[in-house]
Amino acid sequence: MTPPDGAFADDDPAARADARRRQWRALLTLLPYLWPPGRGDIKRRVVFALAALGLAKLATVYVPILYKQAVDALDLSGEQTALAVPVGLIVAYGGVRLASVLFQELREALFAKVTQNAIRNAALNTFRHLHQLSLRFHMDRQTGGLSRVIERGVKGIEFLLAFTLFNILPTLLEIVMVCGVLWAMLDWRFAVVTFVTIVGYIAYTLAITEWRLKYRRAMNTKDSEANTKAIDSLLNYETVKYFGAEAHEAARFDRSMRDYEWAAVKSITSLSVVNIGQGAIVSFGLVVIMLMAADGVASGAMTLGDFVLVNTYLIQLYLPLNFLGFVYRQIRQSLTDMEDMFSILRIEREVEDKPGAKPLALSGGAVAFEGVRFGYDPRRPILKDVSVTVPAGRTLAIVGPSGAGKSTISRLLFRFYDVQDGRLAIDGQDVRDVTQTSLRAAIGVVPQDTVLFNDTIRYNIAYGRPDATPEEVEEAARLAQIDRFIESLPDGYDTMVGERGLKLSGGEKQRVAIARTILKDPAILLFDEATSALDTATEREIQKSLKAVSRGRTTLVIAHRLSTVVEADEIIVLSDGRVVERGRHQDLLARNGVYAEMWRRQREGDATASVDPPAAGADDAAAADPTLPR
Repeated sequence: MTPPDGAFADDDPAARADARRRQWRALLTLLPYLWPPGRGDIKRRVVFALAALGLAKLATVYVPILYKQAVDALDLSGEQTALAVPVGLIVAYGGVRLASVLFQELREALFAKVTQNAIRNAALNTFRHLHQLSLRFHMDRQTGGLSRVIERGVKGIEFLLAFTLFNILPTLLEIVMVCGVLWAMLDWRFAVVTFVTIVGYIAYTLAITEWRLKYRRAMNTKDSEANTKAIDSLLNYETVKYFGAEAHEAARFDRSMRDYEWAAVKSITSLSVVNIGQGAIVSFGLVVIMLMAADGVASGAMTLGDFVLVNTYLIQLYLPLNFLGFVYRQIRQSLTDMEDMFSILRIEREVEDKPGAKPLALSGGAVAFEGVRFGYDPRRPILKDVSVTVPAGRTLAIVGPSGAGKSTISRLLFRFYDVQDGRLAIDGQDVRDVTQTSLRAAIGVVPQDTVLFNDTIRYNIAYGRPDATPEEVEEAARLAQIDRFIESLPDGYDTMVGERGLKLSGGEKQRVAIARTILKDPAILLFDEATSALDTATEREIQKSLKAVSRGRTTLVIAHRLSTVVEADEIIVLSDGRVVERGRHQDLLARNGVYAEMWRRQREGDATASVDPPAAGADDAAAADPTLPR
């Protein structure tokens, strides 16, 4: 069989060197989580766990010595008085073995808190940082992918601490201790042979495992490819049937599986090379060291117990290294996963509070855009010298064609992005000079697409102010005119709304969003095309609720349907990122410009349709959950 195309595409020395640098960087990033500042309890646990680790290894190394002494005592069985000696040594042998286990478990118990605390804080810091990154970052990344990065990073930390700290490093410590014991008790040659055998075993295992990684990578790549093709084909089952493409789909799937078969065979057969080589090295070491010991026993320089001792030590060192290839591969993968997670922490925040930024001092909530220029890409400006003022307690409507920059204004107001030129101020304070928390606390929004959490209606309303009492939540629902609907449900306010609120219709979700905003009680309101996706009857009802909510508050209304903004104190018309018209509804109609043309087109469209089309998803929501009344 020939290797699959691109199987070894990443088998590049430069790529491997870069991967090693990233893995070391991940390890260095992890260390502060194991020794956190201000956490004396965690530091004490680390110290005590390492002490327990050392005691466990001392006991482990001492066990073969007791075994040797018992063998020597039995070898002298001709003396009657010696019969009591093996009993004591055997009991001591069992006691020391038990002590080794006890210290190992004590170490595990002590370090569990350290491990889980490190995992929690690393994941928490990453999660917090993700929420502090700009909207631009989240629009460019897949949320599911970010979740998987954190999940793999957490598992990587757990595996690394479990196997590196308490498997690999203790074994290396044991090798050094065993070589020291052999040197002191027997002869330096035994220590050298033992050391060379184990080091040769480790070096061979790591080298062959590194070589085998290309087959494992090819397996993973082709497995993912075959899985993707299978799922894609099954999801498009009807299309496959329409075109009679069953044989074509089977052939595509088989090509990927044939490549996977090749890589899997190579991976499995190459494992035999690892096992044979490991066995040969250990066997060679055992033969050499036992011949040396046998020669010592024959010459009378060593006892039978010494012969048993050297054999036991080599076997004892070999056993924990038996899975070194697997552990090495997993450690490398864990370091890569950790680096992927920690790399998120190194992404700079696009929008940050200035040093010494103060909370927003509200005195009415007047909003002013002063010569604002902005573009998501410097090569394509969106807003071009926009200047507009909304006095405290007044309503400004922003209309215009798609792509004019209407929603960009709302994102700048919330400071999801910073203006590139000009100034955006609230009550005379540049939003870049105040804290983001206080700025967003002062603004409430009812968006076009209301997305709810997969939780209860009460939770979603209370999200506006999590410390609100149940009575305050219910009062907000009443003001949003959704209280009767909620009370008609079997579970009332404890009704689950489903993923993204899909169990509710568009109008019901909008009312929940309104109730949430009422509960927040902000000084400034932003309605971002809040009714554009609703049918006419539902829109009229929602508009009544919005009008009641906005009374006495500074309000910005981004609208597509002009009929919803006729009562605004001022209307501005955006076109190509510029304010091309401004004034009240009647004044703009009288001017017979862009606004008047938009008004005529929408009136003509309304006249040709007897009713507006129903809200997208409303009927689907009702069908999805028949327990919700309509």
